[in-house]
Amino acid sequence: MSETTDAAFAAQWERAKDAAARVRRELARVIVGQEEIQEQMLVSLLCRGHCLIVGVPGLAKTLLVSTLAQALGLKFHRIQFTPDLMPTDIVGSEVLQSDAGGVRKFEFTPGPVFANLLLADEINRTPPKTQAALLEAMQEKQVTVAGVTRRLEEPFLVFATQNPVEHEGTYPLPEAQLDRFFFNLKIGYPTLEQEADVVRRTTGRNQDVAEKVLDAAGVLELQKVAVEVPLPDSVLQAILKLTHSTRPESPLADEYVKRYVEWGAGPRASQNLARAARALALLRGQATASIEEVREVALPVLRHRIIPNYQATGDGVSTEEIVKTLLGKI
Repeated sequence: MSETTDAAFAAQWERAKDAAARVRRELARVIVGQEEIQEQMLVSLLCRGHCLIVGVPGLAKTLLVSTLAQALGLKFHRIQFTPDLMPTDIVGSEVLQSDAGGVRKFEFTPGPVFANLLLADEINRTPPKTQAALLEAMQEKQVTVAGVTRRLEEPFLVFATQNPVEHEGTYPLPEAQLDRFFFNLKIGYPTLEQEADVVRRTTGRNQDVAEKVLDAAGVLELQKVAVEVPLPDSVLQAILKLTHSTRPESPLADEYVKRYVEWGAGPRASQNLARAARALALLRGQATASIEEVREVALPVLRHRIIPNYQATGDGVSTEEIVKTLLGKI
């Protein structure tokens, strides 16, 4: 790499760090607490990865996503998933229109999936056929209606929410479809002090609104820089060791895993751990990814990719406990 190239990359790196810092400050100005969730959402954005957000109602999941879209200057749409939602309600449909001369023809009316940032609210409340339509758009970054394929505008990111409390009338996502989500994030209740701040901010006359600090082109540049963050071989080996240790049939699996795990994480987990470690290093202004970043992103990457067995259920051992135990060994 020449000196000119080195200087250009260094300038790009500094711009990316500054942009990431400005976005984080803007989110913190509107959102109370949830710093870890905000950071993980930004990691998924830099990695072009879709997110599943799980939390009880009233924890500002929708506000988090809409505020992120405002700060990034991205086109934002929200879909409230219901049992009667059809695939065409998401991707769009052909509608018969008449022009001024009375000529009738079909024209495509785009659905809400044509956005940069899409909030799929309560994705488990709609039937599998409609879920599949969204998941196809997520994977292929395109939709096909009436035989015509249309590309989705980049950046394109889906944040899907689930309510873990009520399961009646829901359609849980199969494990194979859950694997399509880059992160599985869990939002918890705020502390007493944080909730007091929430009440003060949201029940008065004036409420904070995020200001635009970036645009779609800026987000794409951040995504490109995140890929360039160095990943030392020692960190890669730690990632591979962690992923392989989740598989009961692997030589790296110990008796704990063989006792409690039915299915371990696949190769997509290793890819996502590497990508997320790079992106988190960029967000924190670090020159290279380290094992510490791998530890930070391991839970949201692996939480939905490890399937405990009946023994784990009987002994009350959760997926999170399994991941934390394995992290203690790398």
